[in-house]
Order: sequence, then C-alpha cells, then structure tokens
Amino acid sequence: MQTLSLIDAAGVFIWPLGLCSAVAAFVAIERALALASSKTITATQLADLRQGLEPQASAHSLYGRLVTLWSKGMAGPSLRAHADAELVSLQRGLFLLDSAVAIAPLLGLLGTVTGLASLFPSLGQADASRLAGGFGLALSTTAIGLAIAIPSQLASQWIARRVEVTAARIQLLLESLADRPRP
Repeated sequence: MQTLSLIDAAGVFIWPLGLCSAVAAFVAIERALALASSKTITATQLADLRQGLEPQASAHSLYGRLVTLWSKGMAGPSLRAHADAELVSLQRGLFLLDSAVAIAPLLGLLGTVTGLASLFPSLGQADASRLAGGFGLALSTTAIGLAIAIPSQLASQWIARRVEVTAARIQLLLESLADRPRP
C-alpha cells in the first residue's frame, strides 16, 4: 500500500496519530542530544579522575557542573542532591515518549474498531465503497499506530539505558571526588 493511500485511508485518526509521531520524534531526538557523552560524563573523565589527574570543569557538561560545585566546597548530601536533580533533568520529557508508545497503538485499535463498525450499517447490505473504506480505515490506523509505537519503544529503551549509565557514572564521580582533596 502506498504511503499516501495509507494516510488517506486512516481518515480523521491521522491527526492524533501524527501528533503522537511528532511528539515521539521530538522527545527522542532532543533527549538523544541531551544525553550525548560530551554533555554528561565520559568513561575517560572518570578514568582520568581515578588516575589522580585534576578534574577539568566545563559548565557545558554534567561532569563539569558537578566538579564545579565540588571545587566550591559542596560535598556529601548537598552534592548528592544536586547530582540527583541533574539526573532528574536528564529524564525530562520521557513520559511523553512513553505515552506515545502506549497511545499510538490504542489509536490504531480505535481506528480498527471504528472501521469495522462502519461495515455494519443499521439496515441493508453495505456497498463495495463502504466495505473498502471500512477495511482501509481498520488496517491503516493499525499499521500507522504500530509504525509509531515500535521505533518509539526502541528510542525509549535506548534513552532509559543512557540515563542508567549516566546515573552509574554520577555515583562513581561522587565517590571519586569524596576521596580527593580540594584544589
């Protein structure tokens, strides 16, 4: 089935499905950029710190922000609270991506039910155009909903894993800084 005919067959359901797709794509791209290793904590930075090298602070990365707070005298629970706040900010918008994963197939199912329901008129036999439209709506909304949900789920899992890795690196950074004398 060609893309335009698939979209045409989806009828009014194409609008909420399109919104789900746009939200999922925006959040996935924005979070992927925010979780780039240059903006978080790299394994190299942790290795350098453990080898005794002086930590280099840059306000453009999570590593730099935490090192700056530490070098200004923050430690213990206060530094941990700032690290936790940074971690929460890395998870910003993920609920929207997870919502798109859940809602897109449900919208597809709603389109399927609506399309199939249109096949059963209150009186008489359905004509060929009504059958084609009903089946088209049923199949296209299901296909589009799944086409949105599957890559969105993959993006959600990848982003969640990046956040886990960053959380572990934050913990290692805080432990490494706790053992070091301040400059």
